[in-house]
Amino acid sequence: MNKYELALVVNAKIEDDVRTATVERAKEYITRAGGTVTEVEEWGKKKLAYDIQKMSDGFYYFIQFEAESSVPAEVEQNVRIMDNVLRFLCVRKDEA
Repeated sequence: MNKYELALVVNAKIEDDVRTATVERAKEYITRAGGTVTEVEEWGKKKLAYDIQKMSDGFYYFIQFEAESSVPAEVEQNVRIMDNVLRFLCVRKDEA
């Protein structure tokens, strides 16, 4: 099992419950693909470096999970088509 981190930038103009549901759906994609979510960090609302879809703010979430090497690609496929996700990045964490 490898350790990964999924960073999500979620639309800041949506309701809190919709934003929470978006993060829960991303976690569900991880578990459905065979991964185990270990931690979710919410950084809150931050200003974006540049406007994305005419928005200048976004909510940042970092989801740590453990999974086999094939899982991140599957998770990225699902997250890519989510409506309220402005940007995402899945990276493997070094085991230092």
